[in-house]
Amino acid sequence: MSARDRILAKLRAHQAPQPLPTPDLDVHYAPRARHEDTATRLARFKAGIEGFHAEVHLCAADGWIAKLEELCRAKGVSSLIYGARTPAGAALTSTGLAGVALRAWEGQFEELSADLFHRLDAGFTQARGAIAETGTLILWSSAEEPRTLSLVPPVHFALLDARQIHPTFFDALRNERWAAGLPTNALLISGPSKTADIQQTLAYGAHGPKELVVLVINAEEGAAV
Repeated sequence: MSARDRILAKLRAHQAPQPLPTPDLDVHYAPRARHEDTATRLARFKAGIEGFHAEVHLCAADGWIAKLEELCRAKGVSSLIYGARTPAGAALTSTGLAGVALRAWEGQFEELSADLFHRLDAGFTQARGAIAETGTLILWSSAEEPRTLSLVPPVHFALLDARQIHPTFFDALRNERWAAGLPTNALLISGPSKTADIQQTLAYGAHGPKELVVLVINAEEGAAV
């Protein structure tokens, strides 16, 4: 018998291991459940994301546009790009921002790239939700609101509903049924852009947005989960 035949014989004789049982994730994560109310989850999210140099501002549900206008004025933002075909974008289109030129996302990226990289001061997006445990925003990109809005302009404004802050990443996956379908890009954002060199020196704003500003609405609502 040749060496080749001996190797093949051993492979054929080898019994495949039995598959491992599928873990019960609900049982695994049950001891970590905090049963928090909205205010407590918001406090954990706020502490986490501010630890990575983001800003968090609490607003009334009907007052976020006024707050956005105030922040644009304070930061010298004179132009902002946004998705006009989202609920928040439609509200921006209707109300406008004093002193800020609004640019709706329309057309192809190639037609907008020069403005995105060289002329527009800020981008605005809606957040799908957030994760309290890590201080992380969840954004799902779409044709109406592509990821470019949050990744290119120097300032990224994000609108977050406090009722959509999940205790953990697992809770977000389960509660929002991510297994049923995902967009082309799901973004998890925990602060402005950052990078580190070989000496492990962390620098913020090296690429992409230099500032991340989160406007939180409905902070006073919601029950414990």
